[in-house]
Amino acid sequence: MAAERDVSDGGGEQNANRRIAHIDLDERSLARATADIEHERKVAIYDLLEENFFEPIGAGEGPFELYLSYVENRLVFDVRRHVGEGAGGEALGQVHLSMTPFRKIIKDYFMLCESYYDAIRTAAPAQIETIDMARRSLHNEGSEILRERLNEKINLDLNTARRLFTLICSFHMR
Repeated sequence: MAAERDVSDGGGEQNANRRIAHIDLDERSLARATADIEHERKVAIYDLLEENFFEPIGAGEGPFELYLSYVENRLVFDVRRHVGEGAGGEALGQVHLSMTPFRKIIKDYFMLCESYYDAIRTAAPAQIETIDMARRSLHNEGSEILRERLNEKINLDLNTARRLFTLICSFHMR
């Protein structure tokens, strides 16, 4: 699943150089998705490409391409310099993250997501809001763990980390 956005519009030179312009998820690594999960994945990619802050330490100027995959219990961030239309930019390096620190939070997040999807079909608005607040809180916690784990490798703002956490969950959604 690949997506790309033209970075020449708006946001100024500084923002255009510290951002993801193309993202690709390794289809072989992704879990089979329900319609709700596929929708979440597409929205996260769209939002990520619309607005993000992504600065690989020591990589120089961007924009960047990001290829996410899941290999042997590790999340792989394959970062490349974006060279224009299409994929296949200049390789800058890979960051491998153990998924162990994410396992419990992803498991709890999925349980809350299931409860949320069930609730929006049958529950009262107050119940839906309570579940959604808990779901968002776990999502924020997972995003902060991601930022901490990438510290000294890739700088991200919170919104970028949130969208990437959603995509990371895509590798585990069954």
